[in-house]
Amino acid sequence: MAAQTTLKRLLLWPLAVLAAFALVFLLTAWIGSSIARNDDWEQPAAGVQIMIETNGVHTAIVMPAVSAQKDWRADFPADDVLAPNRPYTHVSVSWGEREVFLNTPTWWDLSLPTVFGAATGGGGLLHVSHYIRPAPSPDHRQLTISHAEYARLIAIIEREILPASERTVYRGYSDYDVFYDAPGTYHLGNTCNQWVSNALAAAGIKTGWWTPMVGGVMKWVPEYKGD
Repeated sequence: MAAQTTLKRLLLWPLAVLAAFALVFLLTAWIGSSIARNDDWEQPAAGVQIMIETNGVHTAIVMPAVSAQKDWRADFPADDVLAPNRPYTHVSVSWGEREVFLNTPTWWDLSLPTVFGAATGGGGLLHVSHYIRPAPSPDHRQLTISHAEYARLIAIIEREILPASERTVYRGYSDYDVFYDAPGTYHLGNTCNQWVSNALAAAGIKTGWWTPMVGGVMKWVPEYKGD
């Protein structure tokens, strides 16, 4: 009986450590995401309209495909997707971990080895989706930024784009999205959601300090109010 009790304790100890780590992570994520960067920022009355989108786990930045300041078609040509001939108007750009992006078309495909690999350090990929007039919604929240802020955001994203000769194009989940090789290492301190908030903060836009989870990004974006 004593041996069985000892064995149970040995088996429960790793679970207790994992649960404690998860609790600390969630608590620090909540605290860190509640600390504002660019706290005095306000949306301008006019400027460039972008969107911050989420699928519940991952966030991305949606921008006009073509504007006076940037033509994203040069960096992310529609010919790279399976349906290139549609009248796309916007691009959605995000950064994330290679294995998670490429091997989890649905969250049901996510495995513990993939999660562990991503958490401890994985290579980066850009995920780019092409949209046709995306409608505002709870998962696609509009944000107006100044032309100067958009110029800074463009420069930040451009730093993540490798020359065409140095990157591989990977098929996306649908016929309108694609993946590209990108610099950077993914880990718990540098997640896909942290990438979005870092880009917004560097452009001068109000966002959270440490935002490893979706809520830490979306809490700073005005909620969709409907038509």
